[in-house]
Amino acid sequence: MRYCKICVMPDTRPGITFNEEGVCSACQSYERRKLIDWDKRQKEFEEICDKYRGMNGNGYDCAIAVSGGKDSHYQVHLMKEVMGMNPILFSVEDNFKMTEAGKHNIQNISEEFGCSIISLKPDINAQKKIMRYTFEKYGKPTWYIDRLIYTYPLIMALKFNAPLLVYGENISYEYGGSDYEETYSAKGQLNNGVASDIDFEELCCIDGITPKVLAMLEAPKSEDMKKLDPIYISYFTEWNSYANYQFAKSRGFHDLQHEWDRSHHVENFDQIDSRAYLVHSWMKYPKFGHASATDYAARFVRYGLMTREEAVEAVRLHDGKLDSKCVRDFVEFLGYSETEFWSIVDKHYNQKLFEKNKFGEWVLKNPVWR
Repeated sequence: MRYCKICVMPDTRPGITFNEEGVCSACQSYERRKLIDWDKRQKEFEEICDKYRGMNGNGYDCAIAVSGGKDSHYQVHLMKEVMGMNPILFSVEDNFKMTEAGKHNIQNISEEFGCSIISLKPDINAQKKIMRYTFEKYGKPTWYIDRLIYTYPLIMALKFNAPLLVYGENISYEYGGSDYEETYSAKGQLNNGVASDIDFEELCCIDGITPKVLAMLEAPKSEDMKKLDPIYISYFTEWNSYANYQFAKSRGFHDLQHEWDRSHHVENFDQIDSRAYLVHSWMKYPKFGHASATDYAARFVRYGLMTREEAVEAVRLHDGKLDSKCVRDFVEFLGYSETEFWSIVDKHYNQKLFEKNKFGEWVLKNPVWR
């Protein structure tokens, strides 16, 4: 494993690249912000909003894909209060037990900004069957939910004749990924690797899973996609996860303070809706040698909130330590024993990156702190 000279991101992150100086593409993207004419970008954003504002009379003139999190609060504020749009919000519930903060935040975003939210609660039987399959075979337990998070807003935006569909950041460009391109258009986001690499025909081999069950996972056909104009807010604004968090707190957003101190995170405000879902993001650790602590420590270095040395220590202390509450909620939902769970996880460890120590623990061969 090779690590970025500026942050702590390894070259094992899928799709990330390093330049000749050993700097990752995410840090290069962040540095490139200094060259952007943000006033010009703001005018482009205003022109897009002007094109759609009031297009349905008193009806909705844009749609926003939300979770209720910090970024969702900022996006709704920007579209409704700053740009004067009339948004309809679409969200996907993951059927897991919610944290108290998660319950509060999804309600708060509606009450604080005066917006309607239409939520999809997926077929629980299908979710459990597909989750078990994708977890055991690919180490991607929430692939089904993540796919819906991408497709459901597209489907609903068409139904509501709200072609301007708003997303937060371009993940591949902001943090490094296979779909690395600086663009305002989010039409290609299904190709970013999160929920694009499992064949539907394969899933239909699962007992009880048919094409009809998977219908909501299908993206709109190409002729319908041409009717949509999905955009990334991060193209038009200097996107910053921590700044979004501070803004959201000022508008009633709750973090996990006093509720839950997660052992494998270095912050208490990102992906806080449910515990079981976090098994998914942590599964990057056995497969690629980094997880949520690395993700945020790297961002904090870019934001000037941590030195690289502090980030290295945060990664050492947290990255591999999946919180036990996540495991308990996850196995309860899917009907595993904890022994079965860890046996499945064990099979996904990348032995090019890991080896077992004398205590039977998987340890990185080349950790960032060595």
